[in-house]
Amino acid sequence: MARILITGGAGFIGGFLAAKLVNENHQVEIADNFSRAVQDDFFVHLSRSLTKIHNLDLLKEASWNELGDDFDYIVHLAAIIGVKHVLEKPYSVLRDNVLLTDLAIQFAKRQRSLKKFLFASTSEVMSGSLLYLDLPLPTPESFPLALTDLSSPRTSYMLSKIYGEAMCNHSGVPFVIIRPHNIYGPRMGSIHVVPELLYKAYKLDESSTLEVASVEHSRAMCYIDDAIEMIQRLLLFENTEGQTYNVGNQSTEIKIGDLANVIVQVVGKNLNIKAVQETAGSPNRRCPEMSKTLGATGYSPLVSIEEGVSRTYKWYKENVFLNSSKTAI
Repeated sequence: MARILITGGAGFIGGFLAAKLVNENHQVEIADNFSRAVQDDFFVHLSRSLTKIHNLDLLKEASWNELGDDFDYIVHLAAIIGVKHVLEKPYSVLRDNVLLTDLAIQFAKRQRSLKKFLFASTSEVMSGSLLYLDLPLPTPESFPLALTDLSSPRTSYMLSKIYGEAMCNHSGVPFVIIRPHNIYGPRMGSIHVVPELLYKAYKLDESSTLEVASVEHSRAMCYIDDAIEMIQRLLLFENTEGQTYNVGNQSTEIKIGDLANVIVQVVGKNLNIKAVQETAGSPNRRCPEMSKTLGATGYSPLVSIEEGVSRTYKWYKENVFLNSSKTAI
């Protein structure tokens, strides 16, 4: 049984990871400012099993002093994310994410018997490589990183994660880096193609038109349960230290137009799909090469697109769409 801290543990990935680790009988604490947390029945139930919940502003150095120095593992998920933040406050996104990671690494160095520090990077680190280099698809972790235009607000988030990866590599702490690719599922909020299209389809009348952007773009979608299994193994397995791993499902790559068709079928309405203009800045294709992660974890994703969308719709319908008092979307 290990003692594990998850920063950003009240969020989408953090909450599901905490639940998984608790079910494996680990002592789990979360640290979060709860600015984006979903206060639903899932979290209420989870909170009864957590060793401790820390409601802290992790941008303040003093907050870290409240967390102790005897964690075996640290999972650093806390970050400033979201297109709205990136576009409106790019400098804050860059500065605050680097500061968060620095404080997390300094905290990791104070632990008496730390086995692993897991840093959550992003698939966005490959955006410049896709734009300027001959990026192979599916994309391995080893492909060189290139930067997008530094004057572009969208570069701030990507650059903060590249900087974070470099910090881990030079920190002296035992680390593992993950690059999540299009993880989806219940409790993920509204700013994602799956809940967005589910909500639109749910609200439309029969025989109406569902407008879908970037229908020819493709994404390798990974359901949250599969992602969490991979992340847990990358955290706890000894052979992953000092490495970077994609977290995703390359076998479920799908065009957005085809994903919309799956969503219409799951919602159960006779809807017409109309292609509209592409989303600005959206890459044509994103798909991780997963052989390195499979080799390290021995795990292949199990949940199909149809099953994952069905599970996601069931949760959103019951917890959000039919209950306007809930604020998950």
